Amino acid sequence: QVQLVESGGGLVQAGGSLRLSCAASGSIFRIDAMGWYRQAPGKQRELVATVTSGTTTNYADSVKGRFAISRDNAKNTVYLQMNSLKPEDTAVYYCNALTIVSSPVYRYLEVWGQGTLVTVSS
Repeated sequence: QVQLVESGGGLVQAGGSLRLSCAASGSIFRIDAMGWYRQAPGKQRELVATVTSGTTTNYADSVKGRFAISRDNAKNTVYLQMNSLKPEDTAVYYCNALTIVSSPVYRYLEVWGQGTLVTVSS
């Protein structure tokens, strides 16, 4: 199977920055899209940013110009650089990957991380 391990969350003041990382491991043949989603208390999970294997990126309007997603294909890792953070960015951030696994057979597998909490104080 495939596991995603996130790191980098924490408490930051408004206007500050954080960098999230998410590393994939397991029986990975290839990773197509990777992305970050977030879920604030009492709200639905929403897309933050995605990046394809060809490095095409997509952002939620609320984070455009402040967040930057990138990936290191050699390390099967995706990053989210978050700048100019606002209290409304407070949420649990989840890593997501659309993978092709090689065991026991080749197949697509969508995987989620366990989430990392980002808290932005005003």
